[in-house]
Amino acid sequence: MSCCDCASKHCNAEAPKPKILAVIFDLDGTLIDTERATKGVFQEFLARYGKVLDKEREEKKSLGMTLKDSATSVVKDYGLPLTPDQFIQEIIPMYQEKWLYSKALPGANRLIKHFHDRGVPIALASNSLREYIDAKISHHRGWKERFSVILGSDQVKAGKPSPDLFEEAAKQMGMDAVHCLVIEDSVVGVKAANAARMEVVAVPPRGEATCSSLANTVLHSLLEFQPEHWGLPPFEDWVDNALPIEPIYFSGLNVNGFVGEVTEDGRSTLPDQVWGVFFGWAVADMEKTYRVVVGIGLDYSSCSPNKNIQIYTVDGNNCCISKQQMKLLLVGYIRGSNKEITSMDAETLKECKSIASASLDLPIFSHHGCVPLYPEPFSVEDMIGCDEIQQY
Repeated sequence: MSCCDCASKHCNAEAPKPKILAVIFDLDGTLIDTERATKGVFQEFLARYGKVLDKEREEKKSLGMTLKDSATSVVKDYGLPLTPDQFIQEIIPMYQEKWLYSKALPGANRLIKHFHDRGVPIALASNSLREYIDAKISHHRGWKERFSVILGSDQVKAGKPSPDLFEEAAKQMGMDAVHCLVIEDSVVGVKAANAARMEVVAVPPRGEATCSSLANTVLHSLLEFQPEHWGLPPFEDWVDNALPIEPIYFSGLNVNGFVGEVTEDGRSTLPDQVWGVFFGWAVADMEKTYRVVVGIGLDYSSCSPNKNIQIYTVDGNNCCISKQQMKLLLVGYIRGSNKEITSMDAETLKECKSIASASLDLPIFSHHGCVPLYPEPFSVEDMIGCDEIQQY
C-alpha cells in the first residue's frame, strides 16, 4: 500500500483529544453565590454619595472583571469623587462583612470532594485578589485543603481574559494546558480558557448567552456535570434514580401549580444555577406538610426570561395547595430540565413522583423532614451548616 493510500484512508479521522487530568475552577458565580450574599452593598455605597444604582447598566456589564477594571468603570459611570483605589478601599470592607454569607452553589461541594477523593488535582483561579479569595472560602470546610493550587489575579501578570491565571495554575499543578479542564461562569473566564488552549465547561447565569458559542459544553448547574464525559472518575453517589443534595430553602405564593417568589426588587432569591427537577417537602398556609416534586427552569414566553417554578404534590392533586403561601425544602435532585418548562408531560411527572415517593422514605432523605422548615433565627452558622456535605 502506498503512502498516498494510507493518507487517503486516514485523512478524515479525527485526532484523539488529550486526556483530562486536572480541573481548574473559577470562584464567584461558579462555586459560591457571592452576588446574593452581597446584595445591596453597592447600592448602599452609592447612596452615600447621592448616587442611584442604574440596574440596566449594571446588568449589561460583563461578569468576571478584575477588581481594578470594575472600580475604574464604576468611578467613571457614576461620576464619583474618588480614584479607583479610593473606591476599592472604601467599599471592600462593606463586602467583606457579607462574604461570610456566600453559600456554595448547587453541586459545588459535591464536585470538589469528588475530585479530591478520586485523586484528580484541582485548582482555584479567580480574578479576585488572593487575600479576598481566602476570605471568601474561609468558612467552606475543607476547600482550602482540597485545592492543589489557589491563585488570584494579583499573583499573575494579567487577570482574565488573559490566559495567565489558567496557565500558571496548570504550571503549578505540573500539567500541560491541554490536559486541564476549566469550569467557569463568565464570558471573560471562558475567553481566558480558550486563550490557554484548555477545554472549558460554562455554567453561566441568565443573560450570559455568549458563553454558549465559546465553551465546549454549557450547563445550567454543576449538578448536570458528568465527569465520565471528560474521562474523569464518575460519581457514585446516586441513590437509585435520585441524588441527595444540600438542602435548598425558599418560599413563594402557589397559584395553579406555579410558585411565584415575592421579593422587594423582583429578583429571584434562588440563584440561576438552581435548575432541574427536585423533590422534598412543602408547608402551606394551613401548616400541613406535603411531599412534592418541583420543576425549576426559565419561562421564555416573555421578552425577559423569568424563573419558572412548578410544584406538584406527590400524593393527591394540587388543588389542596393552590393559592397558598408555601415554604419549601428541597433535598433531592432527579434530573435537569428542558430549556423551556411550561408543563411536565404526564409520563415524566408520573416517573418523577414515583422516584420522589420512594426516595423520601429513605433515611438519607427523610432525616431532613425532622427539621422544621425555615428554622428561626436563620443564623450564619445555619447557612454554613447547609453548605456542608452530609456523610453516610
